[in-house]
Amino acid sequence: MTATCLMTTYQPLALSFTHGLGTRLWDQDGREYLDAVAGVAVTNVGHSHPRLVAAISEQAGLLLHTSNLYSIDWQQRLAQKLTQLSGLERVFFNNSGAEANETALKLARLYGWHKGIEQPLVVVMENAFHGRTLGTLSASDGPAVRLGFNRLPGDFIKVPFGDLAALEDIQQAHGERIAAILVEPIQGESGVQMASPGYLKALRQLCSRRAWLLMLDEIQTGIGRTGQWFAFQHEGIVPDVMTLAKGLGNGVPIGACLARGKAAELFTPGSHGSTFGGNPLACRVGCTVLDIIQEQDLVGNARRQGEHLIGRLRAELADNPNVLAIRGQGLMIGIELKQPVRDLVLRAARDHGLLINVTRGKTIRLLPPLTIDGREIEMIVRGVSRSLVQ
Repeated sequence: MTATCLMTTYQPLALSFTHGLGTRLWDQDGREYLDAVAGVAVTNVGHSHPRLVAAISEQAGLLLHTSNLYSIDWQQRLAQKLTQLSGLERVFFNNSGAEANETALKLARLYGWHKGIEQPLVVVMENAFHGRTLGTLSASDGPAVRLGFNRLPGDFIKVPFGDLAALEDIQQAHGERIAAILVEPIQGESGVQMASPGYLKALRQLCSRRAWLLMLDEIQTGIGRTGQWFAFQHEGIVPDVMTLAKGLGNGVPIGACLARGKAAELFTPGSHGSTFGGNPLACRVGCTVLDIIQEQDLVGNARRQGEHLIGRLRAELADNPNVLAIRGQGLMIGIELKQPVRDLVLRAARDHGLLINVTRGKTIRLLPPLTIDGREIEMIVRGVSRSLVQ
């Protein structure tokens, strides 16, 4: 079957999968692969988890959709779980990470408006990625994703990620117009870029001092990926706004924007909404995902296995001349190369049955399911190292 009826927004490999189980996928020829991408940090509890299959099947036979004109019990349950885990207070549900970030940006605008700022500004980071809607694209960086979309909505100031001095400078120039800072705790799409320890804590202090909202995009880092439920918990802070998606639904589309304090009170009936957001199926799946992660201590497993994987990669690739750096937290790991390696992703899949991802041209990104075990860690290390020497 050809894909000529699809718009050419992707360049997929010539691989198509028929089914999956846990950390494994099988292609149309019956070949098995170890999935070290997890649908780009989505299938945190693995493929076809029996409890998720049962929950989806049962809910599909009961109720899929009523709209937010009526109360939705599973939505209330999921919101309670998320607020208890995060320390934030209220949740708005939608269908994707980009929509969650759009929700956060609307909160920033409303917050600025309530403060009497006629044209509020949001501080964002160089090399950030927050989505592909026009608003989230404006808050993102990188010529590849912005090419051809001129005259994007403005009201953003970009500063280098991790650079506290740059934030001091913008305070002097634009402090009265700034309403919020939007930042990824770890920049995933730009190559698993990490700020120095203490950066988020310093941002929290700055935002508290200046009455700015601290808004964290945890779409990729959230739901246990970094070895804590949310990456901000590594630094003992709580943001004013946080966005989630990806791992929350394990493949079922769902996004969430959480807020606390003044930010949690900004929306009123009619100021925001979603037809499908928070539907019974997606929210029941979200509840089940959180239950599985808690009961199986997958947050702890992500922390332990992530430390093991980084250590093994550093040992195995120490003498590889093309490896510049290995960095990450939990099971969000990047291997930065000196130069792009042609057909690396295809080679790893074809020769070693290993699914990996390369972002920004030359950074291998590893995002395996949080259920991964020590034997599978060794399979990843072996597959990556052998793929790099061929």
